[in-house]
Amino acid sequence: MEHNYVDLAPDADVLIVGAGPAGLALASALSGLGLRCTIVEQQALPLLEAPGDDGREIALTHRARRVLESLGIWQHFSEGLISPMREARVLDGDSPSALRFSSTGDDALGWLVPNHEIRRAALAQAISHPSVRLLCDAQVTSLETRGAFARLMLADGRALSAPLVVAADSRFSQLRRMAGIGASMRDFGRTVVVGRIAHEKSNGGIALECFRYGNTLALLPMNGNQASAVITVASDRAGEWQALDDLAFAARIESQSGGRLGAIRSVGARHAYPLVGVYAHRFVAPRFALMGDAAVGMHPVTAHGYNFGLYGVEVLARSLAWARHAGRDLGELSVLQPYESTHRRTTLPVYLGTNAVVSLFTDESGYAKVARRAVLAVSERAPGLSAMIKGAIRRQLTGNGAAIAAGR
Repeated sequence: MEHNYVDLAPDADVLIVGAGPAGLALASALSGLGLRCTIVEQQALPLLEAPGDDGREIALTHRARRVLESLGIWQHFSEGLISPMREARVLDGDSPSALRFSSTGDDALGWLVPNHEIRRAALAQAISHPSVRLLCDAQVTSLETRGAFARLMLADGRALSAPLVVAADSRFSQLRRMAGIGASMRDFGRTVVVGRIAHEKSNGGIALECFRYGNTLALLPMNGNQASAVITVASDRAGEWQALDDLAFAARIESQSGGRLGAIRSVGARHAYPLVGVYAHRFVAPRFALMGDAAVGMHPVTAHGYNFGLYGVEVLARSLAWARHAGRDLGELSVLQPYESTHRRTTLPVYLGTNAVVSLFTDESGYAKVARRAVLAVSERAPGLSAMIKGAIRRQLTGNGAAIAAGR
């Protein structure tokens, strides 16, 4: 089904495959440059307009917030669904030591917004632009990037062409495969189970990451004495957590969190997501670019996923703005390469570092347990070194101080 918000010619300046939060944000960014965008999405329009609550709370950095505000997406968020995160604490088993990351001054370390709210807001803003065309129920069957234009063939026989195609169709991107771009994938053998809880004591805006022996428990602070409980467990044990009734689930969360939030009760449905990290071998090719999870699919422990997607939107939009001003072809490889190099510098160290942290804190061997406790002990007993390490990590968490140059 084609949903015509405006009457546009069949061709566009940029074709975006995937109407997820990253693809929709890119459409808003490019429309602000005067570029015509067509978004191709396989889902039906009603599912996009009223996305269901999938249980996921997305942590947004300061830089991500600035991007969302500049695109007009943040302004669509319901104020009551924006939960400030003022501190994060990392705990290992029953160790009394903790690695703490605090915000500076009165500012928040970041903000938590439900994934379905981000999707709703991103769609509302994207389709408000006259230069954005949305095609729903559209399945891409082939991609051609030779010649003066890239070309997409759809299952219903339609063909779309533009100087540039951007794939924002998930970490398991079919467009990435069609473009002949490989990706390094790491199946962690683990599944995330998420569920909302209500708790007796105030969470104080403090996020807890508890590396238990056998599973990881994160409690993400939400408004109104609620939190999102995120349990990472070996995939063969995920069903056990899913099968718990509400009372047993709440009791297990209360026990594993050490009673820090007082009495706990379950207040929402639970959802499960297998964990697979993805890093594309290339982000660009002639007339083609990867965006969002199609380029970098992160493990959620460091909360960088959508933030990296927004950083990529910002950098690619700058490169295309330069190309438009200079009268260059938007699909030229030389136009796209600054996005590749900048985004790789930003994401690769964090991707590799996150995987290393996950390996350290989920390894059940005696050596790993000793190493974990040593890391936490150093954070408390060597304040100078600890401040340097935590400062670097805090900058990654908030997005402040990150290099944003687009290479032009």
